[in-house]
Amino acid sequence: MKTGIVLPQFGPQATKQNIVQLAMMAEQGHFDSLWVGERLLWPINPQTPYPGAPDGRLPTSSQNVFDPLETLTFVAAKTDKIALGTCVIDMLFHNPVLLGRQFATLDVLSQGRCICGLGIGWSKDEYVASNIPFENRGARADEFVQALTHIWTDEVVEFKGRYYNIPASKIGPKPVQKPRIPIYLGGFSPKTFSRIAKYADGWLPASGGSLEYVANSIKTLKEQGNKENRHLEIIILTFPEVLTDSHKENRAQRTPLSGTVDDIGYDLARIKEMGVDHVIFGLTEPDLDRLIDTAKQISKFAK
Repeated sequence: MKTGIVLPQFGPQATKQNIVQLAMMAEQGHFDSLWVGERLLWPINPQTPYPGAPDGRLPTSSQNVFDPLETLTFVAAKTDKIALGTCVIDMLFHNPVLLGRQFATLDVLSQGRCICGLGIGWSKDEYVASNIPFENRGARADEFVQALTHIWTDEVVEFKGRYYNIPASKIGPKPVQKPRIPIYLGGFSPKTFSRIAKYADGWLPASGGSLEYVANSIKTLKEQGNKENRHLEIIILTFPEVLTDSHKENRAQRTPLSGTVDDIGYDLARIKEMGVDHVIFGLTEPDLDRLIDTAKQISKFAK
């Protein structure tokens, strides 16, 4: 498996110095990729509860978030070889022509290192702020991904849909990567898998539940891909938590990807066996030297 690291783009750790330092350390450490996410706002009274917290509130780190593509474009100038990906950008908050041009610009400036990870979001507050209806998200996403492909591949771009329309136009720059920048979609629903199998290059989920659930989802997605006669790749975002021996849980009871380095390595070996091609480490250690050291220790199990 390839290995990647999430950049310090959220919360108090999000500084120019930290972003540059970790990006350069990751490239020097022979990691394959760097990743950023997206969060538009931190609602005071959320309409949609955040499922990752008992009180339904987003982590306070989401109150300070660097723009994902601006961050990657800046990092592209500080690195030479490492891939630059989004996990994920909520596509429906954007216009496909503008977002397509931003990704293409990043691909050109980075000399073909861009990976496009997209989602459809879940927060009603962010939909309100984007002036986009919460309904028909899936149908909009189908059109959005198709529009991106036309923008990146067609000499004359023309798209006529229910939600998005592009008059016959020249739109540049075109990406360095051919036929286009690879597109990975997040989500777990059957409709998401159908969208991936038809229009994208693979799946980019975040691992938050059991590894068995992820394994079953991969199997379902691969079956969808076979129906469309398409090979689909899997990139998975993980949040490893290294615990000391004195605090580690029983292997049968512990949360996946938590425990000792060996425990996490055991889980990474299982993830690799599932057919995952690329694993991303979302580590929250504030000391960047310790973060990169931990990432190196656990990444050896992914090779």
